Amino acid sequence: MNLDSIMRTGPVIPVMVIDAPEQAVPAARALVTGGIRVLEITLRTPVALGAIEAIMGEVEGAVVGAGTVLDGRQLAQVAKLGCAFAVSPGFTEPLLDAAEGSPCPLLPGATTAAEVMRLLERGHDRQKFFPAEPSGGTAFLAALASPLPEAKFCPTGGIDANNAGRYLALPNVVCVGGAWVVPPAMVREGRFEEITALAREAAALGRDRGKGGKDA
Repeated sequence: MNLDSIMRTGPVIPVMVIDAPEQAVPAARALVTGGIRVLEITLRTPVALGAIEAIMGEVEGAVVGAGTVLDGRQLAQVAKLGCAFAVSPGFTEPLLDAAEGSPCPLLPGATTAAEVMRLLERGHDRQKFFPAEPSGGTAFLAALASPLPEAKFCPTGGIDANNAGRYLALPNVVCVGGAWVVPPAMVREGRFEEITALAREAAALGRDRGKGGKDA
């Protein structure tokens, strides 16, 4: 799957923070059961790489990516694991250089029009808009749609069930990212049936949406 296809698999990519190895597989299964298949496991905890391996090995139907990838070393690590994609909150030129030769497609982050333009120059027409709400939210993304139509986004940061639909209605938004689908407290407490219910609600956001945009 290319990055565009991965992003179009569902309307929401859950941002997962796994604190303990035993949480990973049940949380991922709960999401997939609820209809959310594309999962971003952030590299924010010491167990993240192990969690990625466990989910890829044990959760059928999951499309597993790594989040909070900050440099070429981490990108190489997650590519070696076989991650379907990698996500960064921003970008550096060395990270973009590393992405050019990587089998793991990178979804780099941008916050300004200049950053969006630079990523387009480097061949990244699928981008993360982060942090979405503090950086202008739907109004900012709507303003980018006309001058930079080739850029398509996965906004993340401050997005929840209340405002996700407004982002998804924009022509330059392919999907959204957020932790509200898999709250860390629910994961820690083993409330996996509740996570499945949240995933079902999130998956329903994609019904009857248009599929505009070009393939990556």
